[in-house]
Amino acid sequence: MSYSQAEKYPYLIKNIDGSLRISFFSISCHFLIIKFMSQILYKQIQEFYDASSSLWEQIWGEHMHHGYYGVDGKQVKERRQAQIDLIEELLKWADVKGAENILDVGCGIGGSSLYLADKFGANATGITLSPVQAARATERSLAMSLSQKTRFMVANAQEMPFDDNSFDLVWSLESGEHMPDKTKFLQECYRVLKPGGTLIMVTWCHRNTDKSPLTTDEQKHLEDIYRVYCLPYVISLAEYEAIAWQLPLNNIRTADWSTAVAPFWNVVIDSAFTPQAFIGLLMAGWTTIQGALSLGLMRRGYETGLVRFGLLRGTK
Repeated sequence: MSYSQAEKYPYLIKNIDGSLRISFFSISCHFLIIKFMSQILYKQIQEFYDASSSLWEQIWGEHMHHGYYGVDGKQVKERRQAQIDLIEELLKWADVKGAENILDVGCGIGGSSLYLADKFGANATGITLSPVQAARATERSLAMSLSQKTRFMVANAQEMPFDDNSFDLVWSLESGEHMPDKTKFLQECYRVLKPGGTLIMVTWCHRNTDKSPLTTDEQKHLEDIYRVYCLPYVISLAEYEAIAWQLPLNNIRTADWSTAVAPFWNVVIDSAFTPQAFIGLLMAGWTTIQGALSLGLMRRGYETGLVRFGLLRGTK
């Protein structure tokens, strides 16, 4: 049961008998358990990024997302350029040529927020669960003379502290996989999006299961990824699209760019075990070390077709 579904149940029990009230009590308990588990997840995500963000910036730079290596994934390029190219290709794919007020959901240390604010001369707001990331993003905005155009804060993407119809571009680059309720997450993105505005969401997915369900081995592989990278679960791109239609978003478009970004994990693995990175990992602690040691899970996920890099675009 999703958060939004559970909310509706109190309105269904005003004139029903006791047996159904017992069922509602069970539903309420289930809802409270989900809420409690979500709070544990949020804490794990915060601690993961508090511990690892400094090392990521030191070794890999300000952009905490995949790079783009051409449609066939065979273009050879410097890692940071590949990450910038991903941003530019996403804007081109989504037909976004400008924006005035941008929300970056899962902003990291401000990589996309600052890039987009500078590119479009826009105001940009970034939210993250990590106080360390929010503070570092603010520092970077000052260094780039963008502090008057940007702000960064700790906030829950499923309960955003913004008014309805606040942003003309909602940008979510590799954060949807962390959300415990995918429907609630997209509902919040839709709520804060201005009429006529654009949502661009890029997220980790699993393969489409229309023709065959996930195997036991595939489920185990995904669970290993969830455990290391603080994910509750992932869904298919088709499932995200179904949610988007229900919101309802307009002009919906989806794409699978798994081939175009898959080389990124080889680049990360190669750079994770340099002397500089090794020392940084030791200083960052076990959570970050475990993440580095498990990079191969993502590479194998792409190689087998289990892990997919899904894009969704829609307007309000």
